[in-house]
Amino acid sequence: MKKEKMRIKVGISTCLLGQRVRFDGGHKHDRYITDILGEFFEFVPVCPEVAIGMGTPREAVRLQGEVSAPRLVGVKSGRDWTNRMNTYARKRVQLFVNQPISGYILKKDSPSCGMERVRVYGNTGMPTRHGRGLYAAELLKQLPFLPVEEEGRLNDVKLRENFIVRVFAYHRLQNLFNENYSRAELVRFHTVHKYLLLAHSPERYKKLGQLVADLKKYSPAQMREAYSRMFMETLAFKTTTSKNVNVLQHILGFLKKHLTALEKQDLLNVINEYHRQLVPLIVPVTLLKHYLNKYEIIYIRDQVYLNPHPKELMLRNHV
Repeated sequence: MKKEKMRIKVGISTCLLGQRVRFDGGHKHDRYITDILGEFFEFVPVCPEVAIGMGTPREAVRLQGEVSAPRLVGVKSGRDWTNRMNTYARKRVQLFVNQPISGYILKKDSPSCGMERVRVYGNTGMPTRHGRGLYAAELLKQLPFLPVEEEGRLNDVKLRENFIVRVFAYHRLQNLFNENYSRAELVRFHTVHKYLLLAHSPERYKKLGQLVADLKKYSPAQMREAYSRMFMETLAFKTTTSKNVNVLQHILGFLKKHLTALEKQDLLNVINEYHRQLVPLIVPVTLLKHYLNKYEIIYIRDQVYLNPHPKELMLRNHV
C-alpha cells in the first residue's frame, strides 16, 4: 500500500477552498491553493463571520470608526458585530496555540480576515486603506511568529516563495521545540539552516549566530522564545539575486579543492548567468547539488538552502 504523504497544517479562510460562505452566498475558490499547495498543506478552514452566526447569504459588513480600534458593522442595518467577533477570534486563535498550525492564508480585503489595507470608513463616509480585519488582528497578535499571507499576494512570485519557505521552516522549528530539546539539537538545527538564513539576511544571520553562541546564558524557555523570534524575523526578509549569489559562492568554496578546472569553470559560468538573470536559481543549485553528492561534501549537502521546500512547487524555476 502506498504510504500517504504527511501534509503540514495551515489555517485558511474557508471561501478560498471553494465553499459558499461569503455574504452573497458565493466563494473565492483559489485553484493554486487547492490544487498545488493542497498537495503539501492540510488546510484548516475558518470563516469567522459564519462562525459568529451571520449566516449565508447575509448582510455585508465593514470596518467603521477609528483605524486603531474599528467597529465591525452591517452596511445597511448598522448592526454592531464587534464584540462577538473579538470574543470568537480570541477563542478560535487560542485553539491554534494549543493545536499548532504552521501557516495561515487569509482572504484579502475582508473586514474580518484581511491582513492589511482593509477599508475603514470614518465619519466622512470615505474609507481609508489602513485597516486590518478583526480576526486577522487577533491571529497576528497571538501568533506573532506564524507565517501569514493573503491569497492575492501569493500571485507575486517572490512573496509566494517567501511565504512557503517560512511555512516549511516554521514547521521544522515547531518540531525542534515540540518537546524538551537539547542544546545539541538546536545547534544542529541552526547549522543546517545557515545558508538559508544567509540568503535572507546576512546581518540577521550573524546576530542569530551570536545568540546560539551564548546558548548557555539562557534557560530553555528563554532560548526557545528568543531563537524562534529572530529565526522567523530573519526569514521574513526576501531573498535577492545578489544574496543568493553570495550563498552560491560560499558553497562553491567548499568544492574548489575537489573540482576539476573545467567543472569549476562550468559552475562559475552558471552562477554568473543566474546573476545576470539569464537562468533561474534552480540551475546553479542543481549543478551544485550534483557536485556535492559526487564528492560527498556532507556538511553542505545537508544544508536546507538546497532543498527548502518540495521541488514540485517549482518556486526556484523563475528568472
